[in-house]
Order: sequence, then C-alpha cells, then structure tokens
Amino acid sequence: MTAGTTVLAPDGTEVVLGEIGTRVVFENTRVRVWEVALDPGEAQGWHLHHNPYVVLCLSTSPCHMDWLDGSPARQLSETIGGSVYRPVSPVHMLTNDGDAAYRNRLIEVLDLGEEASGEPYAAPEGVVADSGFDEVGEIPAKVVLAEDDVRVTHVTPDADETYTWRTGAYPALVVDLDLATEPLEGITYLEPGESYTLPAKATRTSGYNLVELLYADLRNRAE
Repeated sequence: MTAGTTVLAPDGTEVVLGEIGTRVVFENTRVRVWEVALDPGEAQGWHLHHNPYVVLCLSTSPCHMDWLDGSPARQLSETIGGSVYRPVSPVHMLTNDGDAAYRNRLIEVLDLGEEASGEPYAAPEGVVADSGFDEVGEIPAKVVLAEDDVRVTHVTPDADETYTWRTGAYPALVVDLDLATEPLEGITYLEPGESYTLPAKATRTSGYNLVELLYADLRNRAE
C-alpha cells in the first residue's frame, strides 16, 4: 500500500498520499476489500492504486474525481448494484458533490498487482467450468460487468427469498449490498466449485454482487 508516500504535484508541492478507502473489511492473498464511505461534501484524500480494482456501488451520490497531474476532472454517476473495473491509475481523489451518502466496496485484485506471480492457474479436477444457481426457473440476476479479468452479477431476491449459487472454475466473492449489514460480515470468499446460499431478508434490499475472478483461469492464455 502507498499510504504515507510523498509525491510531487506538477507545481512542485509535496503531497502525502492517503489510503484508498475508509477501512479494509476483508483480505486474503487474492483480494483486499475496502469500504469507501463519503458523506455529502466529504472528500477522500489523494491516493494511488497499484492494483487493478473493482468498485461495487451500495449507495449513490454525484461524485467527481480530481487528478493530481491536472488532467480534467471525471464526473461519476454510479448505480446501486452496478460495478466498474479500473486498472492502476495516476494519483487522484474523490469528492461527494451530492446531498446523499456515497458508499462502495472497492476490491483490489492483488493477483494482478502486488501478488502477481505469472504462474498459470488450473482449476481443481472435477469442477464444472461455469458458475450457476441450483434453483430451476427465472432468477432475478443480471450481469452488470463483463471483462476479461472479472465478471460481476447483481442478484436481487424478493423478501424472504433465497438462492444457492455455486462458483465455476474461478474463485469468487459474494458481497452483500444491504447497508444494514456490517461490512465485516457482508463479504464471503469462495474457492472454485464451492456454493453459497444467499441469506433471506425480511424485506427486499439492494441484493448481492457475485464477483468472479475470471483472470485466474489462465489455461488458454498460457498455451
């Protein structure tokens, strides 16, 4: 992590970098998950990403991103349940311009950054390649992000409804988007072939994001 590092702005001013999120809520050798929480008018300090990352929106508000190198600001308008995937990027900061709280879960993909080994990945023997649900019939699920490295599916069960989802050949994360859920309890990591039953909620919430780490399957890319 780069927090505490001093960098120079174009005008020569020294800037001490901060953390990329409010707090870490989950970490293993593959991923590090941050809570990012900005109240109306609040700004996150200058920071630098050196791992590719996935952003999952839990609570939306108009925001903008400033760049230390003076590049034009980027206006952000995210959707609850939506997701974006970003590579490493120059030093920047995020400001909440709206009247509502902004909340996200930011997943650093360590395997493609600080923990990258270059070793090809092979799924365990007998694991079905594709992920899926055990239930038969229509599932309230939609793919909201599809990249070569990561796929994110948004699932929104009705009240008292639950589904069991199994991973395929890839590791995955299940992220509860309900703001009432304690962040430290809202992240579940799954190995290839494992299943997870989404907890039933008394009321319909923002649902869950299923984050599949597709980059891990390097079998075809290594050939």
